[in-house]
Amino acid sequence: MARKQKLDFSNIQTDRLKEGVNQSHFWARYGVTQSGGSRYESGRNIPKPLAILLYLHRSGKVTDKNLADAVK
Repeated sequence: MARKQKLDFSNIQTDRLKEGVNQSHFWARYGVTQSGGSRYESGRNIPKPLAILLYLHRSGKVTDKNLADAVK
């Protein structure tokens, strides 16, 4: 039986800052407002569908173009 792996986004703000983008730009690619992203960066739980999308993007399975096309 496969072991469940917890998705950890406790360093999401650090990741965003490493990219050199503001909250509005970073979170918009995932369809999240700046204020929503700010709450996630401050420790609010990220909903599972968004966490999965973040994971897929981080792992390279979803590209920036895929995200942009989906937000349109």
